[in-house]
Amino acid sequence: MADLKVGGFTPLTSIDFPGRLAAVVFCQGCPWRCDYCHNPHLIPVGSPSARAWEDVLVFLARRRGLLDGVVFSGGEPTLQAALPAAMRDVRQLGFEVALHTAGMYPDRLEAALPWVDWVGFDIKAPAHRYDHVTGTPGSATRVMDSLERLVASGVAYECRTTWDPELFDEAELMALLHTLAEKGVQRWSLQVCNRAGMPVPHPAGIADRIAAACPRIAVRMQA
Repeated sequence: MADLKVGGFTPLTSIDFPGRLAAVVFCQGCPWRCDYCHNPHLIPVGSPSARAWEDVLVFLARRRGLLDGVVFSGGEPTLQAALPAAMRDVRQLGFEVALHTAGMYPDRLEAALPWVDWVGFDIKAPAHRYDHVTGTPGSATRVMDSLERLVASGVAYECRTTWDPELFDEAELMALLHTLAEKGVQRWSLQVCNRAGMPVPHPAGIADRIAAACPRIAVRMQA
């Protein structure tokens, strides 16, 4: 059994694993410091587990036939070396597996992919803005390495960007979209940033301009 540090748990979601009813395991710990983070309580690596992994497995065993899958989210799940073993535990119960990751650990992501059915891959910013957004030098290089490995793996995925126009402008967003297309990305979701609990609205007409600028990528707009 895996020794996964669990920072939180949601017993049912219909939105975090496309087309599936799933539970969400929030993995404790993240090396980045994005100031719009939705789960800042999951950042500290040293925080104790909110729930024992063994207890999560007991719950999941009772939900066989009711749930389709389990999502590993965070925090950053690939921070924990126990992630592939935890995914194997879930697979052995008969569930499909989804992973939410920002791609900061390419080797660990690659090690987890054989256990994964779908990946939600966070793209924070254009490469030259990454260090500012994440608070960590060298972030973009690792993320692009992870993205290339993900695309090459054949595992289903969607790239996702939470956009705050104060962090980078529309022209930079369009440049990012073209970079993703060049990497072979085919699906991308643009998400609204929330600051202090308030959504930061996207400019009017942005969806149409994105579709016109890069028709090679299927774009989904999210609130």
